[in-house]
Amino acid sequence: MHTIDTIYIDGAFVAPHGTERLVLVDPATGKETTTVVLADEVDAQRAIAAAKAAFAITSQASRAQRMAWLQRLHEEVQAAESEIVAAMVQEYGGTMAMAVGTARRSAASFALARKLLADYPFERQVGGARVTMVPHGVVGMITPWNANTGFIASKLAMAIAAGSSAVIKPSELSAVQTEVITRALHRAGLPPGVFNIVTGRGDTVGAEITRHPDIAKISFTGSTAVGKAIARGAVDTMKRVTLELGGKSPTILLDDADFAKAVPIAAMAAVMNSGQACINGTRLLVPASRAAEAQELAVQAFRNLKVGPTSDPDVAVGPMVTEKQWERVQGYIRKGIEEGATLLEGGPGRPAGLEQGWFVRPTVFGDVKNDMTIAREEIFGPVLSIITYRDDEDAIAIANDTPYGLHAYVFGGDLARANRVAARIVAGRVFVNGLYDEPEAPFGGFKQSGIGREFGTFGLEEYLEPKATMGYDTTL
Repeated sequence: MHTIDTIYIDGAFVAPHGTERLVLVDPATGKETTTVVLADEVDAQRAIAAAKAAFAITSQASRAQRMAWLQRLHEEVQAAESEIVAAMVQEYGGTMAMAVGTARRSAASFALARKLLADYPFERQVGGARVTMVPHGVVGMITPWNANTGFIASKLAMAIAAGSSAVIKPSELSAVQTEVITRALHRAGLPPGVFNIVTGRGDTVGAEITRHPDIAKISFTGSTAVGKAIARGAVDTMKRVTLELGGKSPTILLDDADFAKAVPIAAMAAVMNSGQACINGTRLLVPASRAAEAQELAVQAFRNLKVGPTSDPDVAVGPMVTEKQWERVQGYIRKGIEEGATLLEGGPGRPAGLEQGWFVRPTVFGDVKNDMTIAREEIFGPVLSIITYRDDEDAIAIANDTPYGLHAYVFGGDLARANRVAARIVAGRVFVNGLYDEPEAPFGGFKQSGIGREFGTFGLEEYLEPKATMGYDTTL
């Protein structure tokens, strides 16, 4: 069994003060694979102190120096691609496509931040004032298991571009992925303390980051419930927060859409990352007049999904990350049946031939009402709810009838009409007639899907504070 018994503080791999041991299992087999020694509050305090000392360096570093750091980080993470992919596949059962895409986006985050930094105007004239965009200070970053390396990279890249230092608390379920990317980041040779990575639980390390007065900002990606707790804790010291939280994203098929093309894409939107992604389009809204056709195509698309261990590149749906998550998804499937939705495909239990591991049967429900539990709550598994609507106005109303507002998808033959519908969906991102990857576009949500944005110029400015100076050219 692999053992991880170090954390990263002040430029060095050190033994944690914490002594709790966590055993991780391969979700495809249920077999124990890794023992992790978790950090505690004392470790978090040490990391924060190191980052605070390093902020004197990062905040004064020139644009050219920060660009050089970002270039080295890009090169080292890029060189670690195969290791990152292997860790994602083994540790949480990420599909090969998801793992490769995440590894490449991780490296690209540093290159994109460098590109953005090259031309960003940190000073500008506003009337008679000189406005300078200054870094907040030490940033606490809390990242999720389902794209851990990607969020470590994207958050850290923006913090360094802004001139901040960082304390990162990755999910304890992602310790192997964290170990791989930490070693890659270490090889870039940045000054000690610029970034510190402390793997521990949310109620210890995460809580210390949230309450510590030397943390100026928190960037969190994860569940809405935890995001609310962080926001409540952060307000005591008026920390700035960026929260990218949950979703219950609608996919609208307009009545003039080519269903034969659109439904398979909608199915992939529903099950990307095995359904364990905040942007999954798990509510499929279809015109009542074409409901039977949509259901038939959705069932066929789900039957075509290959389920199994994700070392196979043809697998589209891997296991749930833990037994607890598997049980959670099973509970939602049973709830859908109990509340009267029609089970069209899948259902409770494991797929045939996959009796070990945390595999779920990709499941499609028809005759779903938008007030049913499976249509209201984020399931985080490969479960699709098909909901009918009368006309465009009804579709928009149903799409927006959710506490979330992270993502949405619209498919239609008349592009102008599809764009009009997209414009009225309350969501931070809307994809029209496809699935896209635009890393410089802002990412984040409305309503209970979060606060603030990540990526691109909008993401960089989440790490900066405007400071106005007047009279800077006046002598007495």
